Amino acid sequence: MVDTDRIAGAARELGGKVQGAIGDLAGSNGVSVEGRLREAHGAAENLYGQAKDAVRHAADEVSDHAAEAYDRGRHYAWEGHERSAEWPHASLLVAGLVGFGLGFLVSRL
Repeated sequence: MVDTDRIAGAARELGGKVQGAIGDLAGSNGVSVEGRLREAHGAAENLYGQAKDAVRHAADEVSDHAAEAYDRGRHYAWEGHERSAEWPHASLLVAGLVGFGLGFLVSRL
């Protein structure tokens, strides 16, 4: 999606170029300078719109990567849950060893 500042800036820049050229042809410094100012303002507005587009694109990329990481984490957590349900004795053994290790550490204090 293109930012409206880019469209308005490009239009203002083009209008300024035309106005500056007309001022140059007519020999009117005031019209020429006004056209060049309008052209510069349009270029700045266009750059501002481009920057907003770039930030929006980067935020979308980060959001997509975060969603993928979340989905992978959910998948691995579910897979771990399923495996622990398949081998309950192994899960109990690991829990018992962790509990024994913690009890041993606490009793040494």
